[in-house]
Amino acid sequence: MKTLTSILSLSVFLSFASQAQIIQDRVQKLDAMLEEAIAEQQVPGLVAMVMKDGEVVYHEAKGFSDVESGIEMSKNSIFRIASQTKAITSTAVMILWEEGHFRLDDPISKYIPEFENPTILKDFNEADSSYTSVEAENQITIRHLLTHTSGLGYGVIDGDSRMRKIYQKAGVVDLFTTENVTIKESVMRLAELPLHHEPGARFTYSEGLDVLGYFIEVVSGMPFDQFLQERIFDPLGMDDTRFYLDQSQGDRLVSVHTYQEGEWEAFPVTFYDPDYPKTGAKAFFSGGAGLSSTTADYAKFLQMYLNDGVLNDARILSPTTIETIMSNQVGDFLGDGGKDYGLVFGLVDQKGVALGGIGGLGTFDWGGYFNTQYFADPNENLIGLIFKQTSESGNGDQTGWKFRQMVFALVE
Repeated sequence: MKTLTSILSLSVFLSFASQAQIIQDRVQKLDAMLEEAIAEQQVPGLVAMVMKDGEVVYHEAKGFSDVESGIEMSKNSIFRIASQTKAITSTAVMILWEEGHFRLDDPISKYIPEFENPTILKDFNEADSSYTSVEAENQITIRHLLTHTSGLGYGVIDGDSRMRKIYQKAGVVDLFTTENVTIKESVMRLAELPLHHEPGARFTYSEGLDVLGYFIEVVSGMPFDQFLQERIFDPLGMDDTRFYLDQSQGDRLVSVHTYQEGEWEAFPVTFYDPDYPKTGAKAFFSGGAGLSSTTADYAKFLQMYLNDGVLNDARILSPTTIETIMSNQVGDFLGDGGKDYGLVFGLVDQKGVALGGIGGLGTFDWGGYFNTQYFADPNENLIGLIFKQTSESGNGDQTGWKFRQMVFALVE
């Protein structure tokens, strides 16, 4: 009997050892793919991280943080995460919702009266960017702002050139600014502008999360950055996630690069200043695009969601709230491309599972303007992050989809 038990124990041990070797082999292939991408100059540098069951499986930095000065990338390099800010802002909204401050289908005008009479764009004059509009039938709700169904646009990155010109003329801030502007000032300008469409009619990626950043200030009575730090960043130990960086953090900020004539070079000042968030007035807290972070910090935020709202003995959200957050809130507005949208994240649906390579049902994800991406699978308790910092490079970067596809191949 003792011999049989020993044989079974050895068999189990060998099985686990075999699985570990398979995973290690696949991790090496993942690493080799990223090395090749750097060698081929698909990107100048990156940091990639994989976590399984709360443990780090892979965390590597490759290439350069700043090509011109020869600064190498490090695991704690800080990246402008742009639209990855949206999930954090949305989480802050849901913290206040749990406390009973509002209902999701309350009109935003109840808290920001300037949105009381929304209008919809009708005619547009290309010569001077003047326009006419008609009154909307419905009010914009908090749920609309969370789900990009409010009808608001997104200025410089909007798909409609008319909206781009209208937002620019009105002085609405896109992404962020080094100028002395507050989120309230930009939101007040936004409230006067026409919508793409009737609130709730369809999905239009928008500056709704900037509106909600100011909404958080109104409801909480605290500056937006302070609320995030006290209610999310400090409890989760996200010490390098901020709107603006101190000197030591600024030294770790990755430069935004673009690929020109066979070389990586610093991206110039355009509608935003790449020196953000190190310099300038440091007054603008964009709920949609303003934060900078590290892969390790953002992994903590995602792990909190995988842990049903708790991390480091800190309860951020309740499991029932997360169930609501992870439900499809936009119907079939996103078509049949394999994705739905909840209250905080994009969600992989059954069609996405069938397409393959993007995760199991309910995998949640998003990315940022400067080439940062993340995803997390609640069924496998698996997290993947790949952060880069490029703009308008046109250099055939394929690391995003390859990384995601290969990470899910690690699952045993």
